[in-house]
Amino acid sequence: MSKKSSIFAPKLVNWERMDKQRTLVTAALPYANGPVHIGHLAGVYVPADIYVRYLRLKGEPVLFIGGSDEHGVPVTIRARKEGVTVQDVVDRYHYLIKDSFERFGISFDIYSRTTSKIHHQMASDFFRKLYDEGKLIEETSEQFYDEAAGEFLTDRNIRGECPRCHSQGAYGDQCEACGATLSPDELINPYNAVTGNALTKKATKHWYLPLDRDEGWLREWILEQHKEWRPNVYGQCKSWLDGGLKPRAVTRDLNWGIPVPVEGAEGKVLYVWFDAPIGYISNTKELCDQHPELGSWETWWKDESTRLIHFIGKDNIVFHCIVFPAMLKAHGDYILPDNVPSNEFLNLEGDKISTSRNWAIWLNEYLDDMPGKQDVLRYVLTANAPETKDNDFTWKDFQARNNNELVAVFGNFVNRAMKLTEKYFGGKVPAAGELTEYDKATLGEFAGVKDEVEHLLDEFKFRDALKAAMELARIGNKYLAETEPWKLAKSGGSPETTDHADGMNRVATILNLSLQISANLAIAFEPFLPFSAEKLRGMLGMKSFEWNQLGRTDLLEEGHQLGESVLLFEKIEDDVIQAQLDRLARIKEENEAAAAAEALKNWHPMDVKEQTTFDEFEKSDIRVGTVLSCEKVKKSDKLLQFRIDDGMGGRTILSGIAQSYPNPEELVGKQILFIANFPPRKMMGIESQGMILSAVNADGKLVLTTVSAEVRNGAQVG
Repeated sequence: MSKKSSIFAPKLVNWERMDKQRTLVTAALPYANGPVHIGHLAGVYVPADIYVRYLRLKGEPVLFIGGSDEHGVPVTIRARKEGVTVQDVVDRYHYLIKDSFERFGISFDIYSRTTSKIHHQMASDFFRKLYDEGKLIEETSEQFYDEAAGEFLTDRNIRGECPRCHSQGAYGDQCEACGATLSPDELINPYNAVTGNALTKKATKHWYLPLDRDEGWLREWILEQHKEWRPNVYGQCKSWLDGGLKPRAVTRDLNWGIPVPVEGAEGKVLYVWFDAPIGYISNTKELCDQHPELGSWETWWKDESTRLIHFIGKDNIVFHCIVFPAMLKAHGDYILPDNVPSNEFLNLEGDKISTSRNWAIWLNEYLDDMPGKQDVLRYVLTANAPETKDNDFTWKDFQARNNNELVAVFGNFVNRAMKLTEKYFGGKVPAAGELTEYDKATLGEFAGVKDEVEHLLDEFKFRDALKAAMELARIGNKYLAETEPWKLAKSGGSPETTDHADGMNRVATILNLSLQISANLAIAFEPFLPFSAEKLRGMLGMKSFEWNQLGRTDLLEEGHQLGESVLLFEKIEDDVIQAQLDRLARIKEENEAAAAAEALKNWHPMDVKEQTTFDEFEKSDIRVGTVLSCEKVKKSDKLLQFRIDDGMGGRTILSGIAQSYPNPEELVGKQILFIANFPPRKMMGIESQGMILSAVNADGKLVLTTVSAEVRNGAQVG
């Protein structure tokens, strides 16, 4: 594991202000079944880190709590696929995720895990208190069971046909093809995703949190007292409340997790959604145990002077705004969240990020591929933050924002100010003379930046706050470009005078003001771009930096010796971006090939069809068409791409008969039969608009069905 940098190692709290309101910030616990990707960063971790760093700069007491979610179904699925223990899986990914966060500068005060002993104890005690006080209800219900495997199935372990779009392989909780939210009972022909076995129903006993009893106070607390929450958060909560809350199971049948601490509950564990948020509490206790100077963990979770802020993605809104608060309220001792600034989803190159399809930019791989460019990704993800709606990450935009904004505006301004000071004043801050009206106007432009950035950060508007901070760099760049101190120094005087001393005095004033703006940038960008801000402070030789210094023009004293000037950012060339685009193209081709293989695996001309009625058979629209062109589909051993004159403008159809026709061009001109009313289906990136009919010879070779005499294209077969 990499050594912690000063970017990661935080100043825990300002002890002198511990009597003031403190803030406890949590970030959603990532599943320890895979690496972190840019969707996670944009949705949760970058905005959370910006906010925490901002509070630290202000000197406010704040703790930043994170950790890995190591229970639940995803980790068990991966362990089965890999043939290893679940502990092997969670150990591997916990340390990978933790290391990635450290390298990226996500400044958690603690990053722990839900397999820790302290978490198991706290989660068990939490459940037991609710159980002993009668806050839970007990119910027996019929749930899906795999007789052959001898186990109950979780929603994510159940697959079947989607009742909405009828795609195969939909999960018991969601169809990834159409995005529909499902329950296992809705699936057509459900089966065990791991074994493939058909499922039955079997009675099992579980404990439930009766959310319906909490509906009244939740409605008042959220809808009346927290109208300031983001519209997407408020709206989703309102939708759930308006739909009526129902009891939610807090236990499940599984062999991995925290055992239910009740006699007769063998083989049952706490449901992951119940135990994971308690991880915020147990991780806080672990941190406070390690740092007694922080005081009791209960001060951070039970004292009304503490603000609790949850940073999450939109798929976790209900759990953090309705379910977890209901748990805390039922326990009776805890504060409730003050805000839950959830983001929407980030897409990748126009397509939904999918871990199962490997359609993602993984943080650990990015850090290896783009060394020293943590802040570029932080900048782009914040500038494109999906705060109010889903947004899209593209590598071309990544390159453009780096080259046109970070390099050409921010970096260019600082570099020129530093280099000119080095050239004309030996790298020492020159004295500022009398300010011109233009100087005063420039100062006026950035005088209000601190208040604006602060206001936006307080309202969790990180994208707009970054834009306001970047305006400082734009003001500085414009100021240098229009005053042109290099020309004044070269000519030996100002446009109004030929006096060399007057000219250099003017140069000194311009550069002093430019360096003061640079020092302001080093403070303003600390929450957003911590690596670059630290580098800039080193270049400027800044000994201290605090939020309340932002906006001042005396941050660097006259005669102060600057450090060595280095480039803050570097241009990213086309070949670097193309390499990333090529990688995504390969992944897309692999996914399409896998989808095509799956589709072909489920169909064969010799399949025995179920008996059907004449009326059902008549629904098949079989027509005659002429083959205009035929060629093999790249990267596929089975698919041929036909272009058919169907008498209706033409269509493209894919057929899995390539192995029977090594020379597909010989099919051009033949009249064949095809089914015209099959719904379009995409395979290998090509939309197939029908199905070509073929028969199988005794030798197993597929032969296209043709007509014995020429027929009009588009003619129906009946």
